[in-house]
Amino acid sequence: MKELRIRVLAGVFVVAGVLSWAGARLWNSVGTLPSVPLAAPIVLALITVVLLATALSLRARLKAQRERQPDAKGVDPMMAARAVVFGQASALVAALVAGMYGGTGVFLLESLDNPARRDQAISAGFSVLAGIGVIAAAIFLERVCKLPEDDEHDGAGAAPTV
Repeated sequence: MKELRIRVLAGVFVVAGVLSWAGARLWNSVGTLPSVPLAAPIVLALITVVLLATALSLRARLKAQRERQPDAKGVDPMMAARAVVFGQASALVAALVAGMYGGTGVFLLESLDNPARRDQAISAGFSVLAGIGVIAAAIFLERVCKLPEDDEHDGAGAAPTV
């Protein structure tokens, strides 16, 4: 499995942000701008909590397994792989969504004197922060599930992810 690349996530974020900003400008010139849903940062924060809980649980179980504790509950490799895939998919979607709300939020900064638009800009800002939280939690989960490098082989390259 390939690791998440910060450059890819940043690229998705920037491209989505620029397209969203341009779309918001175009949409505003035609009529009214669609609202930024209040549930967006809440949903992203919930995904962050799920990813963090999964990462912390797996980290504790892997540590107990490495230390050969007698009551250690093993980690199924397929379950760990599924968790990493969920984290990677969540990070990519969060980068896209955060970029979209970021671009819309930047457009809304032009009209902060309007209370409705100011509230939407705040909601867009919280959505961007929650999206960054999802990305950070996904990267942490990926690092938790990373296999240690095998010293018996040549050791060249990065260690593969579960």
